[in-house]
Amino acid sequence: MVQTDSTAEPQFAAFVAIDWADQKHAWSLQAAGSDQRESDEMKHTPEAIGAWVSMLSARFAGKPIAVALEQSHGALVFMLGKYANLHLYPIHPRGAAQFRAAFYPSGAKDDPVDADLLLDMLVLHRKHIRPLRPDNEQTRLVQHQVEARRRLVNEKTRQILRLTAKLKLYFPQVLEWFDKVESPLVGALLRRWPTLPDLQRARPETIRSFCRRHNCRDAERIEERIQKIHQAVPAITDPAVVQPAVTMTRNLVELIATLHAGIAELDQQIAQATAGHPDFGVFDSFPGAGPVLAPRLLAAFGSRRERYATAAEVQKLSGIAPIVKRSGKAESVHFRRACPKFLRQTFHEWAGHSIAFCDWARVFYQQKRDKGLDHHAAVRALAFKWIRIVYRCWQDRVPYDDYRYVASLRRHGSPIAAALDAASSPE
Repeated sequence: MVQTDSTAEPQFAAFVAIDWADQKHAWSLQAAGSDQRESDEMKHTPEAIGAWVSMLSARFAGKPIAVALEQSHGALVFMLGKYANLHLYPIHPRGAAQFRAAFYPSGAKDDPVDADLLLDMLVLHRKHIRPLRPDNEQTRLVQHQVEARRRLVNEKTRQILRLTAKLKLYFPQVLEWFDKVESPLVGALLRRWPTLPDLQRARPETIRSFCRRHNCRDAERIEERIQKIHQAVPAITDPAVVQPAVTMTRNLVELIATLHAGIAELDQQIAQATAGHPDFGVFDSFPGAGPVLAPRLLAAFGSRRERYATAAEVQKLSGIAPIVKRSGKAESVHFRRACPKFLRQTFHEWAGHSIAFCDWARVFYQQKRDKGLDHHAAVRALAFKWIRIVYRCWQDRVPYDDYRYVASLRRHGSPIAAALDAASSPE
């Protein structure tokens, strides 16, 4: 991607490339105005990295140094990011691998050689690499919080699937009796009565009292469950299978409860972090954003408005914009796979939610479906359109106004506005 940041590049005193690894990092250095290169290794410890940066700062009198590395996140980036004289240039691993393959088609790989190749990319092709310019601390806090929340949600989903599979093995009736296997009610039930025989030995009044204590107050539904409990037949009775399954179920229930509590804690922290953010009102104004997706939209765009020159850059970076390939008379359009997956997921999920909250979005989505697009392709098309709108509101620092946007559609003779008017006009 061509560098479009309006911030002028400093006069670098040296260029450094780091091929990072888990235990140690190979690095290659070239001073400005020189063709000579140096290379060595450093351990992946805060002390070793700090000593290495101090050596560079003393050698080049604290002047700016460009550093290329195959990371945009991670421990090494965070360690180096605290030094003001280091300007980081993240290089996508796929780009680095293809650059390496151009010179080493055999597939040979060596850390010092990789560091030299990264240095070539930094020195010779820097205009095609976007420098890492972090957002302000308040925005970075939200970015890390929403990413952490998503990881916990993904992990919770994984454990729910494992619990479901285990219950299908020896206690499948639970999946029929309750809508959500991850609910606190089901968790408490499995802790107290982990098998069907255990539950069948409980008196009906005990079960009624248990359900009421766990906020299940539908008397008719409680009686229906009690009747089904006493009519049920165990799926298996082999202790060799049931006993380990019970142990696994108990642990999965506790793990899901812990993850649920962690997600709730992060929700509170995100609410606190976004409450005072100057840009949050912009993202919270969009239909369907809500307390979960509005912070993710804020994290997606960030606080540095000079980072993206156009909305098209956001569309491409997020993977929402498709890839167009042209060769001679042939032309094809493909789904963009190389992109930050969490970023694409944010726009895709929000666009899908907006359909239920925004009339023109619902009409646009249906028009795409009528043209033969599947659900996900139609949602991506809607996300593509939404990004242009969000970008303009973000740049202008103004909340979204649905009435104003629909009026603009009418002025331009949009088919969406025509469909909206047709739907609202009396028969």
